[in-house]
Amino acid sequence: MNGIDKLLANPGVGFEANDDSEAAFDYCMERGWSDGLPVVLPTAERVERMLQYCDRPYDEPIVMIPPRYGAATPLRLAANAVMAGCKPEYFPLVMLAVEAMAEEPFNLYGIQATTHPCAPLIIVNGPVAQELGMNSGHSALGAGNRANATIGRAVRLALVNIGGAIPGIGDMSTYGDPTKFSYCAPENEAGNPWNPLHVEKGFPAHASTVTVVAAEPPHNVNDHESHTAVGILTTIAGTIAITGANNTYYASEPVVLLCPEHAATIAGDGFSKQAVKEFLFEHGRVPLGKFSKENIARRFRSKLADKYANASLDTMVSMVQRAEDFLVVVMGGAGKHSAYIPTFGNTHAVTRPLRHADGQLVKSIAEMRRS
Repeated sequence: MNGIDKLLANPGVGFEANDDSEAAFDYCMERGWSDGLPVVLPTAERVERMLQYCDRPYDEPIVMIPPRYGAATPLRLAANAVMAGCKPEYFPLVMLAVEAMAEEPFNLYGIQATTHPCAPLIIVNGPVAQELGMNSGHSALGAGNRANATIGRAVRLALVNIGGAIPGIGDMSTYGDPTKFSYCAPENEAGNPWNPLHVEKGFPAHASTVTVVAAEPPHNVNDHESHTAVGILTTIAGTIAITGANNTYYASEPVVLLCPEHAATIAGDGFSKQAVKEFLFEHGRVPLGKFSKENIARRFRSKLADKYANASLDTMVSMVQRAEDFLVVVMGGAGKHSAYIPTFGNTHAVTRPLRHADGQLVKSIAEMRRS
């Protein structure tokens, strides 16, 4: 036995199954190891290939994933990455995303167990996105790109198989949503007229990062008519101004997803990214009287008592606590559709850079492959 065989042979870790793909899928489904879609059987050979891009001990936990608080070792994460259909070179981003979600500001326990329809959105920045052939253009958040789809799916499978986010048991989302299969894409940095997200967060442009956001599905913003920054941002502000988003009640960071055409028009009119946030903060508001009496009495006065306890019904309620709370990201291809992505609310985005075990920034995924 080699090292991987020995680890997989531990009770509760290794298993035997028929090589027939349908029988293997049935076996995984019976044990709750799938998201409902077919999986690649995580044989010792496949897991070992996945771990070729891991520079840490295979059996030492990277994080503990709630609500079960299962130990997310590289070995277990690699098995889930195999099942999801990842190539081995994708694996460093899978580990990085899981590490980022375990940071306290993200509130992974709440996100895993909530009745809210949210899932971790993974936004990739830096050279690694192009190196792995990720799609930041047309249908970036949709189907068709292996890296986007399988990195996101590997993270989801780990949240279920290691963390115990089993629908109706650990994951109590009232109705769920399709992003619970996979929710991962890179920012379209080539179409971004401002600094990309990771540079805005303080990392150098040559760094590769993931940003995790506990996000709802995108809410489309269709504006083919406006040809000024103010026009486009007015339309986006109208989409943001809703009464049912958790962001209204908590200090959190919803995402404004700008298509390249909208971003170019807005920047062309002299708007900085900060100016975009300030405009949306001021104009993306709802009169207090639009909320139900019960929400005014309970949610606002319990969560935002200082601001709204004695406010009149015509008081304008902003969708975030500060302009800086909006995350502005450029993504997508041609077509004048942007999007608003509310979040779980009681959560903050976390950005982490891809580093070697010695702390040095990774310049290329290729350099992580073990000889």
